[in-house]
Amino acid sequence: MKITIGAVCDPGTAMENKTGGWRTFMPVFDYDKCIRCAICEVACPDMCIYPDPVTANDKGKCLYKANYDYCKGCGICANECPKDVITMTLEEK
Repeated sequence: MKITIGAVCDPGTAMENKTGGWRTFMPVFDYDKCIRCAICEVACPDMCIYPDPVTANDKGKCLYKANYDYCKGCGICANECPKDVITMTLEEK
């Protein structure tokens, strides 16, 4: 029997493969401290942090939210936030 090195996966997009199910810590935002700088959005390796247009201020800057279906809980957003808006909290399932 011949064993192939590696894995064979069906093609798919990231939108089909929700990766947040195995997260242990989740980002929680304290919007009272947020200066709307967008560093969390830029720093997120999974691109799961996005601007919420409903929260736009008079200058057009939005608050940011995380799409928990795709957030892996890595904590990079919390580490990079200059105002400590994001706290990584143990997720209760």
